[in-house]
Amino acid sequence: MPVSEIVRIGARGDGVTVDGRHVAFTAPGDVVREDGAIIPGPHRATPPCRHFPACGGCQLQHLDDIAWAGFITDRVSSALAAQGLTTEIRPPALSPPRTRRRATLHWEPAGRFGFTGEKSHAIVDLAECHVLAPELFAIVAPLKRLLGRLRLRRRLDIHLALADQGVDVLISGVVPEGLEAAEAITGFAEQHGLARLAFDAGFGPEVRWEPDAVTVTLGDLAVPLPPAGFLQATREGEAALVAAVRETIGTAPTIADLFAGLGTFALAFPAKVYAAEGGRDAVLSLKAAAGRAQRPVFVEHRDLYRRPLTPAELDRFTAVVLDPPRAGAREQAEALAACSVPVIGYVSCNPSSFARDAKMICEGGYTLEWVQPVGQFRWSTHVELAACFTRADNQRR
Repeated sequence: MPVSEIVRIGARGDGVTVDGRHVAFTAPGDVVREDGAIIPGPHRATPPCRHFPACGGCQLQHLDDIAWAGFITDRVSSALAAQGLTTEIRPPALSPPRTRRRATLHWEPAGRFGFTGEKSHAIVDLAECHVLAPELFAIVAPLKRLLGRLRLRRRLDIHLALADQGVDVLISGVVPEGLEAAEAITGFAEQHGLARLAFDAGFGPEVRWEPDAVTVTLGDLAVPLPPAGFLQATREGEAALVAAVRETIGTAPTIADLFAGLGTFALAFPAKVYAAEGGRDAVLSLKAAAGRAQRPVFVEHRDLYRRPLTPAELDRFTAVVLDPPRAGAREQAEALAACSVPVIGYVSCNPSSFARDAKMICEGGYTLEWVQPVGQFRWSTHVELAACFTRADNQRR
């Protein structure tokens, strides 16, 4: 009987045969018979979670770590190849199970609480989770009971994060009213030792519980954490990205950190740092942390899509770091291509937009030295990376 072997994993997580067929939930080395039966290969793993594959939190639990790492490398190399680029791609840094320190879950009045299903808006009611940090998963069932007690009538988004003080919860879509609701919320937060509990009906977070100011440690500083503030998904992933950026920047005395966020990279260096960020809450948090520690970090509230740094501004620095959203940084990349900064460290959560920007930067005279892929979202098709660009002549072209 004719057979086909799975040789790689496609961008959406399907296995791909030698002749280009896509077969769901297969692993490299699996054999697909003509009748559709699958003969498991050496890289097939037993999915640990009962909710796989219905839950959209994971797409690749059927792969072992070798195959998952290969998928991540292929995503990066394919994105670069599409732009005519090649470089050294280092082995991916993989975060272990149960290390996700931030996630957005969903609740509906029918009582279901969890991630949405794969390619669906239906909520998978979580009875277990192998990606969330234990502290986050431990609050899922109690939160489900609280929301049921409050008799809410609309679907809600629940943002969970692990802060220095414990679990931070922001519930979007409602602000409960009345004495009974207030007492239930306060009692719940106190009983479960929450760092903060806030609600947002669309006009900004309303904090109902925060016994101590909520912070997250970045570098060696406690930085105020806004409700639903952005954090790298795992501590391990953050450490891998910071290490790659440090290797790129070296001992540069003046650094521009673009799309700086709360200061993941700005606070990792002893150098003088200019930090540009478009999010007002993040700007205030980074300013406060740097000011208290008397760090030489100048923070500017700046929309880098509408007002990217110009080549003349960039040329004031000996190194540039940027960590844009998934859309990338097309406008800023054009200016970087025209500047003379010796080194650029680019952190990305989207290989495709990164490769587009990398092509522009390289066409300006830079060399893409290497890429460090990072798998922060365990068993997910989501890929992150850090990359090093250098300009040998340090001259604008």
